[in-house]
Amino acid sequence: MVQRTSSGATGSLPPTPIPVAVHASDPLSRAGVHSQLRQQPTIELVDPAGSRPGTVAVLVTDTLDEAALSSLRRLVRADGARAVLVASMIREAELLQVIECGVGAIVWRQEATGHRLLQAVLAASRGDGDLPSDLLGRLITQVGSMQRSTSGAAGGPVSGLAPREVDVLRLVAEGMDTEEIAGKLSYSERTVKNVMHGLTTRLLLRNRAHAVAYALREGYI
Repeated sequence: MVQRTSSGATGSLPPTPIPVAVHASDPLSRAGVHSQLRQQPTIELVDPAGSRPGTVAVLVTDTLDEAALSSLRRLVRADGARAVLVASMIREAELLQVIECGVGAIVWRQEATGHRLLQAVLAASRGDGDLPSDLLGRLITQVGSMQRSTSGAAGGPVSGLAPREVDVLRLVAEGMDTEEIAGKLSYSERTVKNVMHGLTTRLLLRNRAHAVAYALREGYI
């Protein structure tokens, strides 16, 4: 789910440890994240050079320069990793780029405790989103401004989302998880998962956060 806050339950734990590769430009940051995650029995730390399918890549950076954005694109698009970004600051111009790179989980460096990192890794491994509440608000504002600036140019949103897909995405944007969405819409959890899988696959969207950004940009929600 796309969370509004950086607190809350981590959800059901995976049956086997999740492989996690930590990418950092300096050894101190790498060692710090390792020390936090090493205490988590549901996580298996792996060498970034030998990552395997299903690996969650945790990228640690202070600010997002072009090198960091390039690393994110390579990790997600070329290596097929699920990405967690740990950053001190993300500027307005970079936020949508980060989401469209395929990053669904973001943690502020000052909040990167072991529990918070585990929460983000679990969300990324499931393909869910986990954004701090202030970033989610900024994303909604930014995409809303983009949508308003182009309104009228094409006569409305392009065809692409069915009504029940819009219903599901609206609840995802409100911070609900699969179980909560199913209860709200009187669907089974499998139906909700199928709806999300269908729209992300059809529209070439990388995760739930990217799907919410798409729906906001196109004026569906």
